[in-house]
Amino acid sequence: MDAGPNGSPGGQSLRPLGSSRRNGWMVSESRAHLVRQPIPPRPITVQAQGKLVTFDLARSAIIIVDMQNDFCHPEGWLAQLGVDIAPARTPIAPLQRLLPALRKHDVPVIWVNWGNRPDRLNLSPSLLHVYKPSGAGIGLGDALPASGARVLERGSWSAAIVDELAADPSDIQVAKYRMSGFQDTELDSILRNLAVTTLMFAGVNADQCVLCTLQDANFRGYDCLLLEDCAATTSPDYCMAATLYNVRQCFGFVIGSDAVLRELESNRSGQP
Repeated sequence: MDAGPNGSPGGQSLRPLGSSRRNGWMVSESRAHLVRQPIPPRPITVQAQGKLVTFDLARSAIIIVDMQNDFCHPEGWLAQLGVDIAPARTPIAPLQRLLPALRKHDVPVIWVNWGNRPDRLNLSPSLLHVYKPSGAGIGLGDALPASGARVLERGSWSAAIVDELAADPSDIQVAKYRMSGFQDTELDSILRNLAVTTLMFAGVNADQCVLCTLQDANFRGYDCLLLEDCAATTSPDYCMAATLYNVRQCFGFVIGSDAVLRELESNRSGQP
């Protein structure tokens, strides 16, 4: 005699098992019910360059890369190196408008931030060389002269998200230590547990960590949407132009956050 997903033979109740309500079993001592609950689609349509794109909010998440003090704060690492960080701050305002709306519609907000181990044992010489090519100066994990904060060290002020974009308790945070947020991190496992297939990308630098993370997402089969006004770089302008071209040509679509926000505000199907 069979039983439904909420019960089992012999009167034993099935209990939920799983870290995400989007991906879980029902189990008892005598039975395992492996059929996931269906996720009703919540499609929205936005205009990308040259094409209308429809994607499913119920299977989407936003990944925000490296919007941290060391990259975006006037007293952070890049600013102390003499880099003009004004471009790195341009995603703040559009993200301030977009993120509350995404949370309201139950779209996971995932912060992928650079966060070194204090002993730097997971950082190779080749990676350290990128930021300290002569062996002198202030590189990953070194103390900033003004504050003594160690560059991008996990748990420090340097690695914290800028105050203007304080994370919500419901958000997910992933520490990375490479240009790509997928390399040697739990990001892919988290996304699979959330049953996510479409990723929106934001953050800095668009031509470096954002692009590398987006490319790795594409290689793993995720649908990729770069939010142009929510991504920026302190690199020369041609680097941003090449990034937008390569995303459109090879890795996904380029859209604006205003188009997403308008759909969230006007389309009832976007609500969970």
